[in-house]
Amino acid sequence: MAKILVLGGYGVFGGRLVGRLVQETDAEILVAGRSIGKARAHCGRRGGTPLQLDRDADLTAIFAELRPTIVIDAAGPFQAYGEDPYRVARAAVATGAHYLDLADDGLFVAGIDALDDAAKAAGVAVISGASSVPTISSAALDRLTEGMISVGPVYSAILPGNRAPRGLSVVQAIVGQAGRPVAALRGGRWEDIAAWGRVSRRDLVVDGAAPLRGRLASPIGAPDLLLFRDRYGARTVSFEAGLELKILHLGLWALALPVRWRWLKSLSPLAPALKWMADRLERFGSDRGGMIARAAGRDQDGNAVERTWTLIAESGDGPEIPPTPALLLAKRLLAADGPAPGARPAVGVLSLAEIEAGLAGFVFRFGMDERPATPLLEQVLSRDLACLPVEWRRLAEIYDCDTFAGEASVERGKGLLSRLAGWTFGFPAETRKVAVEVFKEKTARGERWTRRFDGKPFVSHLSRKPDYPPGRLTERFGPFSFRLQLSTTDGRVTWPVESWCFLGIPMPKALMPRSETAEYVEDGRFRFDVGISLPLAGLVVRYRGWLAPVSGT
Repeated sequence: MAKILVLGGYGVFGGRLVGRLVQETDAEILVAGRSIGKARAHCGRRGGTPLQLDRDADLTAIFAELRPTIVIDAAGPFQAYGEDPYRVARAAVATGAHYLDLADDGLFVAGIDALDDAAKAAGVAVISGASSVPTISSAALDRLTEGMISVGPVYSAILPGNRAPRGLSVVQAIVGQAGRPVAALRGGRWEDIAAWGRVSRRDLVVDGAAPLRGRLASPIGAPDLLLFRDRYGARTVSFEAGLELKILHLGLWALALPVRWRWLKSLSPLAPALKWMADRLERFGSDRGGMIARAAGRDQDGNAVERTWTLIAESGDGPEIPPTPALLLAKRLLAADGPAPGARPAVGVLSLAEIEAGLAGFVFRFGMDERPATPLLEQVLSRDLACLPVEWRRLAEIYDCDTFAGEASVERGKGLLSRLAGWTFGFPAETRKVAVEVFKEKTARGERWTRRFDGKPFVSHLSRKPDYPPGRLTERFGPFSFRLQLSTTDGRVTWPVESWCFLGIPMPKALMPRSETAEYVEDGRFRFDVGISLPLAGLVVRYRGWLAPVSGT
């Protein structure tokens, strides 16, 4: 008889996994953990055979004696597995057992391929992250990006209901990260963001279910951040998690501030106390939660679209989500239909249809929708877009944010008025050659462009009102705003000023700055030539150069 050993088999997620393995397979299920009393109590309720097992023991010898077909690590927290994080997996491989885990730590999951050669030699599959992330999030994004010819940002989030049970390992994983830097790809460039350092509101809407609106969400580390750039060619990869009760979510945000300020190394020592506090509030909130996955890019017809997959869990069934991928993979391995031998993250190992079918016995609602995601400059030049070079269109393709870098030369006016105007707008100093970077970010009203010449920024905000005729947009520098009339000729885009305001007050055209700005493509590169002058001052600034999308390293 096949035998499955589940470490942490009486925990929040491991316990649910054991219950379903007992019901849905003919294998003997070993419920393993440090406490034999807890293991026996769980087996009395859900079935299985209790086993006392400490991860620090000689696992290779124990597994050799037990001879499990599959070892599943559902214990965690995987962030705290020490100097040899893969000792459970190594012991499984050494004794010829397949290995699965429910890890949610990015470095742990991404590094599992270190065991690839050993797993192949032993003829076993070693799959890390067989849980909500990255298995379900990647399955959803695989479906969302089908037929896309290019992908910009990808996003995923887990937003459980407050009444969902929380194991200490889950609390430790969240609290241990709060305030600490997490590497994330944003606009093609890696940067450190503070875990739980930003708070957003998210709505989950699915036909046939009451929507979940205004759920708080914050960035936190996950395998998705390290794995999805290469899988989807994404320019931005984001992951968020949230707590339903605002007092808990915002309380953790506040507690994380000393970590962000480097007054404290970590909130990990507070995890047991915070779990105790959260447990006291369990009766508040709801038993409804969900997941979101989202991707934006070009469909096969060249249209800019944003696609979203949403799951809403009802009736307290949310905790069934994390163990389901491990259950499905275990069943496939027992049927000799599982992943091929080797070690890899659990990305693309199950389809979205398989996962939704695996959750069919519970109360879940699934939805998928698509909407246009036309970038700002494409809206402005919609009539002429097809005539513009691909390189120009690439720099206009802003779904959330993107980074472009190159070189430029800068010429500045010499007169007093021109120097004063240059200082007011923050234009760069004169130079023959300087590194330039432009970070474009989508905002509620349009886009924000941060140009950096030799690291020194100047910022403008671009927007377009719904009643603007084709070709028009507004660019604002601080209190000054300029209505521009973009036009195209022979693949060149010009940006002349049509009117201007100061603090929203229309200003006379006789004093209006003149823009001699052109964007074009030459030798396969996007190039810009920007000249700004004033009627009474002459040249203020002229900068010329080239830009290309950065590639995150």
